[in-house]
Amino acid sequence: MAVCTTAQTVIGFSEAESITNEQLLVTPCDILVPAAMERQITEANAAKIQCRILAEAANGPTTPAADLILQKRPEIFIIPDVLCNAGGVIVSYFEWVQDLQSFFWTESEVVDKLFRILEGAYVQILNLSRKENLPMRVAALSLGIRRVQEAKRMRGLFP
Repeated sequence: MAVCTTAQTVIGFSEAESITNEQLLVTPCDILVPAAMERQITEANAAKIQCRILAEAANGPTTPAADLILQKRPEIFIIPDVLCNAGGVIVSYFEWVQDLQSFFWTESEVVDKLFRILEGAYVQILNLSRKENLPMRVAALSLGIRRVQEAKRMRGLFP
């Protein structure tokens, strides 16, 4: 396996045409994954986005105004940030549990557990979205709030 010891970049690559971040966001594609910074999809560019799936890997990449525009575009399926980038939080939890118990899982066990949790969450959010005719973001947040409410109720914190 080759190991890169210096930082590499595509900036200045002679075989490619340079484009701006704004151009990148509106370039036709199947899956758009805003993954670096928040508030990149705005009211100014939401109507110009040309993807089938918007997978929000960054925290809050879509502004509330842009979200309203995207809700009127059924041709774009949105995987909201709270679901799309949940894997890192889940695996951090796995690490915490393993450290507490001094019992460590293999990489394949971690991936399997992660897949089952994320797949279950996705199906539940999608079903709630379809059943109650909610945008995926609202369904994801609603499900999360319901789970917190139920956990607090079970602990006697709510009547």
